[in-house]
Amino acid sequence: MRCAGLIAIACLASLADPAGAAGRDPLAIVEARCQNCHGMTGQSSSPNYPKLASQNAQYLQRQLFNFKSGKRQNAEMQAQVADLTGAEIEALADYFSGKAVIADVAFDPALADIGRLLYENGNTANGVTACSACHGPRAHGALFLPRLAGQHASYIERQIKAFIDHTREAPDIVMHTVVAGLTEAEIIAVAQYLSGLD
Repeated sequence: MRCAGLIAIACLASLADPAGAAGRDPLAIVEARCQNCHGMTGQSSSPNYPKLASQNAQYLQRQLFNFKSGKRQNAEMQAQVADLTGAEIEALADYFSGKAVIADVAFDPALADIGRLLYENGNTANGVTACSACHGPRAHGALFLPRLAGQHASYIERQIKAFIDHTREAPDIVMHTVVAGLTEAEIIAVAQYLSGLD
């Protein structure tokens, strides 16, 4: 009887805190869940997956919670974060934000320079405001605004297009109007510029 009581107490404890009081080691989570797509240090080698290295911790936290809640739709990411606790999400965000990002080399420096002008000044003719107004002069973002510097160019392109066609929705809806006036050529140019920033 005493043994059954101890088992019941242990079961209740595990339900209250499935990861244990201290939570899982973030490095172990990265190794088990993150590294295949994002790399152990968040420096993903494939442009299909974003670089997480040097990303703002608050931004990473918010995105992970959004995947967990379904506010941001991605079946693969939702499955990866489904059972993570708040403390584990914070630990992962801190881990990746503390890693150095390695910028890419622009394949077309002249195109990247056009992207720089768009990033810094926008395009008033198309109603596009300067990206630097929110993401900062070196595209490092702030708090809940993402760092764009050093990100894969093709990933940036896909996210801009997702905002334009509304396949990426809440909670970043302000981006829908910000990027609506960008042409295909401008999207490529801005992405080239940002990928080469450190």
